[in-house]
Amino acid sequence: MSKSSPKAACAPASKAPSAHLPDGEGIIIAHHGITVEVRFSSGERCMVRVKRRSGHVVGDAVLVKDEVLERLPRRTELRRRDAMGGVHLVGANLDVVGIVVSPAPPPPNGFIDQAIVAARAAGLEPFLVVNKCDLEVSADLVAALSAAYADSVEVFPLSASTAAGLDELRAFFAGGHRGAFVGTTGVGKSSLLNALCPEIDLQVGTLNEHTGGGRHTTTVSTLHSLAAGGELIDTPGFNDFGLVDISVQELSHYFPGFGQSPAENCRFRNCRHRTEPGCAVSALVAQGKLPADRYAAYLEILDEVEASEAQARSRGRKG
Repeated sequence: MSKSSPKAACAPASKAPSAHLPDGEGIIIAHHGITVEVRFSSGERCMVRVKRRSGHVVGDAVLVKDEVLERLPRRTELRRRDAMGGVHLVGANLDVVGIVVSPAPPPPNGFIDQAIVAARAAGLEPFLVVNKCDLEVSADLVAALSAAYADSVEVFPLSASTAAGLDELRAFFAGGHRGAFVGTTGVGKSSLLNALCPEIDLQVGTLNEHTGGGRHTTTVSTLHSLAAGGELIDTPGFNDFGLVDISVQELSHYFPGFGQSPAENCRFRNCRHRTEPGCAVSALVAQGKLPADRYAAYLEILDEVEASEAQARSRGRKG
């Protein structure tokens, strides 16, 4: 367990801590730097003061006793690496991850594949949400993503602004899932949360006219309960989803599309699916049974994973 500052305090209806802090177990539903909002098993919600770099994240189960907050062991945790190499914990104790994309702005190269691999490696079920399907240009994107991913993950085409397709997503979460929405800035995650949970009234941004990218509206992660069942974490947008501590073998196992490929039939058990003799994956590419662009996407990520492994080995030798 991880303990917070020795004299945490909370307030039931304000971001400012007070002297009252009930004992009991709860879950962190928002993080505001030096305070976290805890929803206790009783239903009471309180702001609890923590150290600025306490390591707590939304979704953490906690125990409060005698004004001390302790983090309980995590079942799962989803991590990502940013463009500068920093590692970020997206959320804890999740079981599903919704990767939100849109035709404007389009998903960055590799974002979907790496998010899927990261989710699966963390023991989570990824799914794809294609927002802004009310736009005319969305049809081509939905068709392309369905062709690439429908055999690997569930795809939800929808529009947060018109509510088309939302019932299918609500039914999915009604099974009791706790998940997080991840996606680049501007794909409409806040609009989607507002459509699913109208009472939260999150601020909605617009696209930058010069760059075509989105404007940040969500600045902290928050956990919301859906009326039909299930829970969702809204996260700030980010444009990169680098993999953290993923091996070459894990990449091969979790990469979307390879689940339908007989990778286990490769001649070598540690086959990287490059130029090894007897590779079942490259054979499928040659036969046209595995799209060349999907294979190229795999090789691009494989380069990054191999480079990361090489750096880790180098650090180990120097240590």
